[in-house]
Amino acid sequence: MKVLQLIDSLDPGGAEKMAVTLANSLVGEVEASLLCATRKEGLLKEMLNRNVGYYFANKSGSLDIVGLMRLRKFVKKNDIDVIHAHSSSFFWATLLKFTLPKLRIVWHDHYGGSEQLAMRKHRSLGFCSRYFSVIIAVNTKLQAWAKQNLHCKRVEYLKNFVSPYTSKTSIDLSGDPSQRIVCLANLRPQKDHINLFKAFEIVQESFPMATLHCLGKKVNAKYSTSLEAYLEENDLKGVFMLGSQKDIHHLLEQASIGVLSSESEGLPLALLEYGMAGLPVICTDVGQCKEVVGDFGQVVPSGDPEALAKVLTMYLVEKDKARADAVQFSEHIKANYSFKAILPQLMNIYNG
Repeated sequence: MKVLQLIDSLDPGGAEKMAVTLANSLVGEVEASLLCATRKEGLLKEMLNRNVGYYFANKSGSLDIVGLMRLRKFVKKNDIDVIHAHSSSFFWATLLKFTLPKLRIVWHDHYGGSEQLAMRKHRSLGFCSRYFSVIIAVNTKLQAWAKQNLHCKRVEYLKNFVSPYTSKTSIDLSGDPSQRIVCLANLRPQKDHINLFKAFEIVQESFPMATLHCLGKKVNAKYSTSLEAYLEENDLKGVFMLGSQKDIHHLLEQASIGVLSSESEGLPLALLEYGMAGLPVICTDVGQCKEVVGDFGQVVPSGDPEALAKVLTMYLVEKDKARADAVQFSEHIKANYSFKAILPQLMNIYNG
């Protein structure tokens, strides 16, 4: 079996990271593992295993016929059996199937707005879903939504997973190593960094030397500007906006607490990354977060900075509990959210 991961870009993000991780992990498990970035390359290209077949389509738009035909040539040349399309790449996957009917399309829904599904636009997705063999949802809410709104008979919930990746980096986190809080989330509204900033202000009343390190690219310019304005207007010190970084695992290992303050999520890879790095974890009760964390971390209501500050402070005070929770959470992630754990289900999906 030859499987092609199809993704719009290789900029750091949940769907993009999953596409690359799948391509790497499938090497040796299938006859050929390949990946195509349709629109844009990015930092994640450096993560690709050298045994992954790679192609950049360099499309100029959804209806770039010349670019589509180049990709069709690549798919035909490599005798691809399955196109595993992530997020918005479903459209080109469907167009390919029109000209190569034997292709099987597996569409992976990474939609992060699980709390606002009633407002999700899906006209083109609904049409294309008639040509999907299987839909993969990253949480049970998305699975239920797909069954109700789309036209694919088979919809499965597949857990996200992570594989450690390390590259050389010269970046070190600032501040006291025992008081470093890290947030791995691209700068988009549903990540609700303001909620985290407000909680961090409360934490600093007891821990003035604490630092907050935000890792993630600027996705929404207006939102990014609002974060910068909040920090300046409130003279909030100890917050470091570090942007996109290559070696996430190395940076997380330097922190003491991993946090997500989102108002909406799917099944965030950030939580899995925290587990692999051995961090105690705090998150809001959205998407599949509570299921991932279980009894091995702290889950608080979204939009409640006081509740978030309370558990952040608790971990900074109770070092032994923080360490114990971190160890248990790490073991939980390695046992349940590794490639080995999801491989049988994934191969069943590919084989149909």
